Amino acid sequence: MEIAPDYNELIELAHYKMPIGKFKDRYLVDLPEPYLVWFRQKGFPEGKLGHLLRSMLEIKINGLEPLIRKIQKEFPK
Repeated sequence: MEIAPDYNELIELAHYKMPIGKFKDRYLVDLPEPYLVWFRQKGFPEGKLGHLLRSMLEIKINGLEPLIRKIQKEFPK
């Protein structure tokens, strides 16, 4: 089974801003990793935001933030 990235989802993730809370209006890639870990411990929100936060935590854990920053530059919103 091959896993292929969803490019449109990666572009959306690169440009998605936190809609609520302490870090409102910051790109998800700019959220501190401990904040994302806190969400994992307490429970991610339902829906799209939760999915994107979960994805961003995996990206940060695996050191792939430069990929998201490159997408931000090469695929402006």
